[in-house]
Amino acid sequence: MSRKLKGFSVTGMEKAIVRPFKRPNALCRLICFPWAGGGTSHFAQWGKLFSSSIEVSVVRLPGRESRAKEPFAKDMTAVINEITSALLEDLQEKPFAFFGHSCGAYISYAVAVHLKEKHGLEPIHLFLSGVYAPHSEAFLLMGRINEVKDEDILEHVQFLGGTPSEFLKNEDIKKHLILTIREDVSILKTYSFEKAERKTIFSCDVTCFDGSEETVHDAEAWLNITRGDTSIYSLPGGHFYLLEPSNEIFLIKHITKCIENAAL
Repeated sequence: MSRKLKGFSVTGMEKAIVRPFKRPNALCRLICFPWAGGGTSHFAQWGKLFSSSIEVSVVRLPGRESRAKEPFAKDMTAVINEITSALLEDLQEKPFAFFGHSCGAYISYAVAVHLKEKHGLEPIHLFLSGVYAPHSEAFLLMGRINEVKDEDILEHVQFLGGTPSEFLKNEDIKKHLILTIREDVSILKTYSFEKAERKTIFSCDVTCFDGSEETVHDAEAWLNITRGDTSIYSLPGGHFYLLEPSNEIFLIKHITKCIENAAL
């Protein structure tokens, strides 16, 4: 499907997936899922940091960046279907891995479950970053996002870091950020993680990353979703540990090693 926009067409792939550094001869595709309220800019730069064996794509949900005028997704099913539709042909073509941070990790897991159940496809590695296990009390509290005041969300955003201070000084940007976070987190409560966990067991390896200064995320519980090898890494920093250059270097090297070993 495509739509016309000022003389050219925008396909579902171009809307939902950003791939600024195309590598058609890459050994594997790494699909990145941003955090709640986040855009594609950070992970898009990963495309030039990885070796030529890995091509990086970033998921872009409606309601932000070039899709700012589109309505937000209503539920996880809509998100899963759009991402699957945009990526399915590519994922059938060569090996792929998922990296999701925070809210993006939940979405990456839900998409992986759908691909395995409906299309018999599975990532060669699932990287989950800065995320609570779905059955934890903290995760359940996220489902009450609509009860939280704007100022409390803003305070939490400032506490976590990761958002440029100049953005928070602009009223329009600040309001849109709060709205986007509300909408992104609301998507999570429309999906039964407990049912998915009972039903679908992966065979791929799973790695969890976390910031050492972050609240304990009970990452060990994620390791029950696969029969493959599992590991957990705690890196210096808080929730947005991955924005630290030294941590990013570690992530790039470690993810590359995992993918290249799995794809050989």
